[in-house]
Amino acid sequence: MTGGETTRLIAWGEELRSVHARLRNALSVVRDAVAAGEPAEAAGRDLLLFCHGFCTALTGHHEGEDRELFPAIAAAHPELRETLTQLEQDHAMIAHLIGGLEQAVASAATPAELGRHVEGIAAIMESHFRFEERRLVAVLQTLALDAEPERVLGPL
Repeated sequence: MTGGETTRLIAWGEELRSVHARLRNALSVVRDAVAAGEPAEAAGRDLLLFCHGFCTALTGHHEGEDRELFPAIAAAHPELRETLTQLEQDHAMIAHLIGGLEQAVASAATPAELGRHVEGIAAIMESHFRFEERRLVAVLQTLALDAEPERVLGPL
């Protein structure tokens, strides 16, 4: 194995952490927009834009994991199938919560209601990311997966 191949293998764990960090930052922007609570039309448009960007990025990340990453991990590490099932269940729950947030934003919900949606997503997302990192980063250090990072981990 050449040094470049080793770097690519190790990079999957770093890519996962990097994507999680960007999603956490995007969530922070959404939280700030909700906390501003400005009823003005411009603030509503900003919130819609921030929520759409965050929701699209998080959904794309989870779809990439479900489609590309988790099957590769399951093939190389069948002992992790239960962990992967738990992570996929989290993805479904987060998708449901994102749908609720998108509906709330589209219906011009109150800042308090939007805040409840955002905090619900934040709590599950953070728990999910920490569990995923604890259980998968070490595996990703040795996973041989020849794919584009955007396809595996969502839009970067």
